[in-house]
Amino acid sequence: MAITLGFHIVFAAVGMAMPFFMAVSHFRYLRRRNPVDLALTKLWSRGVAIFFATGAVSGTVLAFELGLLWPGFMKHAGSIIGMPFAWEGTAFFLEAVALGLFLYGWNRLPEWVHWFSGLVVGISGVASGIFVISANGWMNAPTGFEWTGSRATHIDPVAAMFNEAWAHQAIHMVIAAFEAVGFAVAGLHAFLLLKKINPALNLRAIKIALAFGALAAIVQPLSGDFSSRWVVENQPEKFAAMESLFHTQKGAPLHIGGIQIPGLLSFLAHRKWDAEVIGLDRFERALWPPVSIVRVAFQIMIALGVVLMLISLLYFWFAYRSRTLPSWFLRCLVVLIPSGFVAMEAGWIVTEVGRQPWIIYRVLKTSEAVTPMPGMVIHLLIFCVIYLILSIAVTWLMRRQIIVASQADGDNP
Repeated sequence: MAITLGFHIVFAAVGMAMPFFMAVSHFRYLRRRNPVDLALTKLWSRGVAIFFATGAVSGTVLAFELGLLWPGFMKHAGSIIGMPFAWEGTAFFLEAVALGLFLYGWNRLPEWVHWFSGLVVGISGVASGIFVISANGWMNAPTGFEWTGSRATHIDPVAAMFNEAWAHQAIHMVIAAFEAVGFAVAGLHAFLLLKKINPALNLRAIKIALAFGALAAIVQPLSGDFSSRWVVENQPEKFAAMESLFHTQKGAPLHIGGIQIPGLLSFLAHRKWDAEVIGLDRFERALWPPVSIVRVAFQIMIALGVVLMLISLLYFWFAYRSRTLPSWFLRCLVVLIPSGFVAMEAGWIVTEVGRQPWIIYRVLKTSEAVTPMPGMVIHLLIFCVIYLILSIAVTWLMRRQIIVASQADGDNP
C-alpha cells in the first residue's frame, strides 16, 4: 500500500493544483483574447485529463487495498471514518463530471459557464484531497468514539471527521501540492523555453505556474511550523524521531548540517529557549518509530523546502526588478522539477512511518490490523510492474502532447 500511495499522491497533487493553473490561463484568454492563453489552456487541459485518468485507476486500487490488506483496521475504523470517504467519493464524482464538461464544452457551453466548469475541477480536486486527509488525520488523532474492550462504541462520525489533526494536515498537504506541481510545471516549460520552443507560450506557463508554486513555497514553512508544534504536543515520540532526540533535555539544541545551535529546538517546539523537549527515552523501545527513516525523510523535506523557498524569493525579485528570467535561473527550474514531489513523498513518510507502531495512534497497532494472508510479495511485484507500465504510458502521452504544442507557431499556437 505504501507503493500505491507513493504513486497515487503525485496524481492527487496534480488533480488539486493543475486545474487552477488551467483556469487562470483560460480566464486570461476570455479577458484578453490572446491565442497564447488559449493554446496553453488546451495544452494543460489535456494534461489534466491524462493525470486524472491515471489517478482514478490508482485511487480505485487504494480503496480495494483498505479492505483486502487491512481487515483489522476496517473492522474497527470503517464505521467511524466512513463519512470522509463518502464525501471524497462525491467530490471525485463532481470532479469527473466537471472535467467532462470542460473537455467537451468548447464552443458548446457559454464561455463563462465553460470556464467555471474548469474551476470546479480544481475545487472538487482539493475537496477530495482534504476528505482523504481527514481520514488520515483521524488515524493520528482518533476521536469521535469510545473504545470499549476491543470495539468502538458511541460513535460520532462528525467529530471523527473534524479531528484535531485534519486542519493542519490538510493545509500542509494542499500547499505542498501547489508547490510541487507549480515547480514541476515551471521546470518543464523552462526546459522547452531554453530549447527556444514556442517562447511566448512557455514563458507564460512559467509565470502562471510559479505564481502558485513560489507563493506556496514561501508560505509552506509557516504551515510546517504549525504542524510540527502540533506533533510536539500530541505525538512527542514522532517529534523525537524527527529530530533524533534520544534523551529528554531542557534547552535542546537544533542540529543543522553538523552545526549545533543551542536551545533552538526548544524554542521551535515550545517558544522558550530553556523548555524541556521530550526524547525517546520517555517511551518503551517497542513503541519507538523507525528513527533513521523518519529522521532522513524529515531532513530531505526540510532541505528541499528551504531550497524551493529561496528560489521562490529569487523569482519574485526577478519579476519585480527586471521582468525577465536569466538562463541560469531557468536551468535551476529544470533541475528542480522533481524536488517538490520528493519533498511531498518525504513528508508523507514522516507522517506515516513516524506514527508506527500504531495504525490508529495509541489505539490499534499496525501488526494487529494487517492481513494475515501470506504471499504478498507476489502481489507487490505485480503492482510495481503495473505502476511502471502506467508511468511509462503517462510519460509517453505527456511527451506526445508537448511535441504537438511545440510544433505550433509561437505567434499563432
